[in-house]
Amino acid sequence: GIGLVLFAAIHRASVSFIMGFVKVIKNKSYFKRFQVKFRRRREGKTDYYARKRLVTQDKNKYNAPKYRLIVRITNKDVVAQIAYSTIAGDIILAAAYAHELTGYGLPVGHTNYAAVYAVGLLVARRHLAKLGLDKDFVGNTEDPSKEYTVEASGAGRRPFHAIFDAGLARTSTGARIFAGLKGAVDGGLDIPYSPKRFVGYKKDEEGKGGSLNAEVFRKYIFAGHVSAYMQKLAEDNEDKYKTQFSRYIKAGITAPKLEAVITEVHNKIRANPAYTKKAGFKGEKKSFKKEKLTFDQRKANAANKKKALGLEKY
Repeated sequence: GIGLVLFAAIHRASVSFIMGFVKVIKNKSYFKRFQVKFRRRREGKTDYYARKRLVTQDKNKYNAPKYRLIVRITNKDVVAQIAYSTIAGDIILAAAYAHELTGYGLPVGHTNYAAVYAVGLLVARRHLAKLGLDKDFVGNTEDPSKEYTVEASGAGRRPFHAIFDAGLARTSTGARIFAGLKGAVDGGLDIPYSPKRFVGYKKDEEGKGGSLNAEVFRKYIFAGHVSAYMQKLAEDNEDKYKTQFSRYIKAGITAPKLEAVITEVHNKIRANPAYTKKAGFKGEKKSFKKEKLTFDQRKANAANKKKALGLEKY
C-alpha cells in the first residue's frame, strides 16, 4: 500500500527531473539567421581555417604574391602546382601530374611514394625553367635522402620561395604527400620544412627529439618498398604476383630494375622538364546531325515529291 505509492511518487519525480525542459533551437528565428558555409566547405574540399593562414599577406608587403606548393593525391594520379591567390581566384603558375611520368619512362605506379617525389621534382624544375632560374638553382643532385636547403646563387639571385599546402590530407609521419615536398625542395625551390614527417623519422626513447633514418627514406624515394614486395610476392605466390603486377611485367619492369628506372626518370626530368602539348586531332570530323535545308531547297524537295505523285497542278 503506502510503500508502493511512495515508490511511484519517487519514480515519477525522477522521470520528470530527467526529462526536463528542452528548448526548440531550430525555429523560425534560427532559419532566418542561418548562413550557409562556403561552397567548397560544404563539398568538403577546402579547409578555410588553414587556407586563411596560407594566403593572408601582410599589409606592408603591398600585395606581393604569397606562393604555395600545392600537392594533392587522387586514386590514380598526383597533382602538384605552384599557385598564389587573388580575390578573383587562385592563379596557377606551373603544374605537373603523375600521368606525365609515362613520358619519362615510368608507365606504372603513379601514386606511390616514389611517384609523388618525382612529381614534386618535375613541378620545381618546370617552374624554375619557366622563370629562367633553373641554371642558378639546380637543387639537390646528390643523395635525395639527405636534408637539403637551397641557398642564394653566386650571381646574387635569391631562390624562389613558397610554402607547402597539404590541403585536407592527414599530415602523419610517413605520409606520401611529404614526398612531393621533398621532391620540390630537391628540385631547387625554397620551401621551409622539417624532416619529422618524412618516412624513416623516429622519435628517441624520451620523446624529446628524433632522427631521420636516411637509408629507409632513400628506399622509399627509389620505390625500394615496392620492389621488396614484388620480390616477396613472386616467391610466395607467383599467380598473385602476375595478377597484381601485370602492368609492371608488361612494361618490362622487374623488382631488381625498379631503382634504375626511377633514377633514369629523375635524370630525364632534370634534362627536359618542359610540358609537351599533345598534337591536336587531325582526322576527319564526323557529324551525325541532319543538315539544315534552306527555304529554296525545301521548296524544291516539295516540288519533286508532287511530281513523283503526279500532283504538279496542286
